[in-house]
Amino acid sequence: MNTDPVTLTTDEVAGQSLATGTAGTALLHIERALNGSGGWASAHTHIRQAAAGPIDAAAHAGLYYGAPAIDFVLHAAAAGHSRYRSTTTTLDRHVLRLTHRRLTTAASRMERGEAATFGEYDLFYGLTGIGALLLHRMPGSEILADVLRYVIRLTEPRHDDGLELPGWWVAHDPDPTLPTPGGHANFGMAHGIGGLLALLALATSRSRVVEGQDEAIECLQVWFDRWRQDSADGPWWPQWVTREELRTGRPCRDSPGRPSWCYGAIGIARAQQLAAIATDDSTRREAAEKVLATCLSDRQLHRITEAGLCHGMAGVYQTAYRAARDARNPAIEQRLPVVAAALTRHTATVRDDKTGLLTGGAGVGLVLETTRHATPPRSGWDACLLIT
Repeated sequence: MNTDPVTLTTDEVAGQSLATGTAGTALLHIERALNGSGGWASAHTHIRQAAAGPIDAAAHAGLYYGAPAIDFVLHAAAAGHSRYRSTTTTLDRHVLRLTHRRLTTAASRMERGEAATFGEYDLFYGLTGIGALLLHRMPGSEILADVLRYVIRLTEPRHDDGLELPGWWVAHDPDPTLPTPGGHANFGMAHGIGGLLALLALATSRSRVVEGQDEAIECLQVWFDRWRQDSADGPWWPQWVTREELRTGRPCRDSPGRPSWCYGAIGIARAQQLAAIATDDSTRREAAEKVLATCLSDRQLHRITEAGLCHGMAGVYQTAYRAARDARNPAIEQRLPVVAAALTRHTATVRDDKTGLLTGGAGVGLVLETTRHATPPRSGWDACLLIT
């Protein structure tokens, strides 16, 4: 186990990537072995490939890479095969130590008054993702409570150059090709407050509550209320807001984007539904479920042009499936067959060289398993999306 930065081979890095590499593919074969549509021999082979070589537990490791990613995969396998249980115990200890180091670094950054980064807090590589792992696998750990306290601190405002910024404000761009001069506040499940809200909500529903948690949930819900936009296609939210948009109180974009899991209305609405359930808020729950149903209209689904989990139809289906299981509004479940058919059509867009969970065949394959079975995923793989 490497806790300091080391040089890993390309294959070693790829193996440990849940996002794009072998770890995500291993999850698919584990799920198939658990539900009987595949065999354990294939699952074991892919797990060995994912965990071959040194496992990266340095400061940049997170839910989608390194020790936490491998821990997530092996815990999924351990649900059906005892051979992985001792290894997960060892990895759990490394994840706990890594989390402690990450929290200490984040606290120092906050004390200096500097802006956060995606790498510090987001779902893929930050403390939100590590929190999701802890909630899923070590819900009674005290360090999970520390992660929740950290997330709550992120809801406290910062002041910079006469402007009040949310605590999750980042000074960098959301993408190198999408400049946001002066930084931005992100809304999405992957890199923004959708993920923060979902984590706090899921923790609350599982009775993992620390001081200030209810207030933080309300703060995030009010933020979404403030930036909700209405259109003929239904409510939507910007992917992020810049300093200028904060000053004017209006997003520059005037129409909704695709309703994807990572940035779109369906991921945000699922986070809001989870929060409303956790706080027993019937009004917000009804509103969130209406948005979820609207995202599944033919007009909205036509905005989705690929199959993948992150940006595509697979993510829409899995999010809607989980939302439907909790929903009072039957319209979400009624649209699932239409979304499943659309996903099947889009599978032709998956490139053979695209592997892993987020944009590759593994994520699509996992969601296709959901469409074929009447029960939720036995491996619990979609906990890494913070939709359950």
